[in-house]
Amino acid sequence: MIAEIGHYALVLALGLALIQSVVPMVGARLRDDTLMGVGGPTALAQFAFVAVSFTALTACYVGSDFSVTNVFENSHSAMPLVYKFTSVWGNHEGSMLLWVLILALFGALVAAFGTNLPATLKANVLAVQSWIAAAFYFFILMTSNPFLRQAQTPFEGRDLNPILQDLGLAIHPPLLYLGYVGFSISFSFAIAALVEGRIDAAWARWVRPWTLMAWMCLTVGIAMGSYWAYYELGWGGFWFWDPVENASLMPWLAGTALLHSAVVMEKRNALKVWTILLAILTFSLSLIGTFLVRSGVLTSVHTFASDPTRGVFILMILVLFIGGALALYAWRAPVLKQGGLFAPISREGALVFNNLFLTAACATVFVGTLYPLALEALTGEKISVGAPFFNLTFGPLFVPLLLVVPLGPLMPWKRGDLLGVAQRLIGAAAFALVVIAVTFAATSGGPVLAPFGIGLAAFVMAGAVTDFIERTGLLRVPFATALTRARGLPRSAFGTMLAHSGLGISALGIVCASTWGVEQIVSLKPNAAVSLRSYDLTFDGMVTRQGPNYSETIAKFTVRQGGAVIGIMEPAKRTFPARQSSTTEAALLTRGASQLYLSLGDPADDGSVAVRLYHKPLVLLIWLGAVVMFLGGGLSLSDRRLRIGAPKPAAKPAMQPAE
Repeated sequence: MIAEIGHYALVLALGLALIQSVVPMVGARLRDDTLMGVGGPTALAQFAFVAVSFTALTACYVGSDFSVTNVFENSHSAMPLVYKFTSVWGNHEGSMLLWVLILALFGALVAAFGTNLPATLKANVLAVQSWIAAAFYFFILMTSNPFLRQAQTPFEGRDLNPILQDLGLAIHPPLLYLGYVGFSISFSFAIAALVEGRIDAAWARWVRPWTLMAWMCLTVGIAMGSYWAYYELGWGGFWFWDPVENASLMPWLAGTALLHSAVVMEKRNALKVWTILLAILTFSLSLIGTFLVRSGVLTSVHTFASDPTRGVFILMILVLFIGGALALYAWRAPVLKQGGLFAPISREGALVFNNLFLTAACATVFVGTLYPLALEALTGEKISVGAPFFNLTFGPLFVPLLLVVPLGPLMPWKRGDLLGVAQRLIGAAAFALVVIAVTFAATSGGPVLAPFGIGLAAFVMAGAVTDFIERTGLLRVPFATALTRARGLPRSAFGTMLAHSGLGISALGIVCASTWGVEQIVSLKPNAAVSLRSYDLTFDGMVTRQGPNYSETIAKFTVRQGGAVIGIMEPAKRTFPARQSSTTEAALLTRGASQLYLSLGDPADDGSVAVRLYHKPLVLLIWLGAVVMFLGGGLSLSDRRLRIGAPKPAAKPAMQPAE
């Protein structure tokens, strides 16, 4: 009965979505407040029904109701409770239900908190959001129904994919979807603005918080997915340039450009047409990512579905929304009023530079990801585009971008002085040069470019500190005065500093882990030892242990440094009988921001076991930087100026009588 309730609730959500997609937009066209007012309550009701549907599926998983095909295919009665919850979105059908739940959530948030929006804009935004929702409700109900029943109820389920039985799965997909789907609001705002033909600084003020919220979630979602793959898949890398990884990176790059472009539009009423295009492209890239994961065109640990019917359906959704949005843009953009002018050397100019390199980097990833697929579809020829291509094309585009990051916040609006800004960054540049020199001295004979990469990361972080010093007058005025100025700064200013610092921290971690990480593959017998850098590891032997729905073989290693025991590492191999598959559970030993990483291979007949040992210097900075960027975004989002509409013009003062 619970499954039927979930199914019916989803059908009712579809009906509400169809009403919401038409009535408010007709009301906006007719300037009818009653019809426009339908959008808000309908959006809230639609979210409520989707939430009921999602809760019903969750109840089926928690109760191990194997009469539901989706539960039978992806659960097991012996699984820990936390994995029964994560199994809900650890499959195609359930993850699509999570997708529409978040889509409806954002629509409900606009309905509940968009009280400062003009009635016509709000009505059109909710209508467009519902177009997207309706399309995916149809997709789920017609091709991916999570509530289908079995003809006969099996005694036991087939278990969840073993590599997905990890706590990282409880965090990574929901955060990633909050980012992916969150950009739908920016898309809806863009389409609504094109339909209405009114785009101004107020529009940018309204769209920025939603874009920032999605960007924050996508940032930490990508980071969480990277860390999950790092420790779960046993290969020791943090980014593989997998096509599905790239599919999440592309909307992040476009969304970052959109955030900066919206700032220019809000402050200077410039880049209006470009900002609208970025809003369309960012969500379009999210839809393309959805297609790649679920169409069956890719084989990846990240992909869910391989049914070509689903792929064709999603392709139709892509053509409808991306093609329709770009066609509307091509029709309406030429008649939109252009924004304000600015000099190339200005804060606007720096943000345009930022946009150019971010979109160029996004285009590089787009071509490298989709070109092999297009070539195979057209000619049947298979080629592989991997890390060498992306490292040689993506990396050089990010170097000038990082160089300009500290300059932008120090530039004045409209017209700036490059020499003056450079003088204010002398301290940051000097610090970076010292870091480069020290790195060269400490790593003599190592890679030549790596110290410059570390210096560049240091320059970005020091630039954020310089921005704070310049804004507060620290080192130039009494400390009490500087503290008062700091208290008066808007939270968005601190958020920008944190986000830029986080970018520098991640860059530092990437350079260090990629350049000075070492790897050793050995075969060891019990009581044998292996050394890596300053660490000595002794293989103490193997033990077996029975888990709730798996058995595992654990290798125990004692780790010493300078003769003193500093930790125990226990990599393992887990075997899942229901799935007849196994996973590698890496062992991690954290030392500061660096890690020892130990992955277990297959045992040999002579009692030895193959192990892969890595030392990853400062690798944790990669994910720490993403967390700092997320916190910076949250600080900016808490700024009251992002929660209110654009300021209204002050009323003209009444004329005073002549004296």
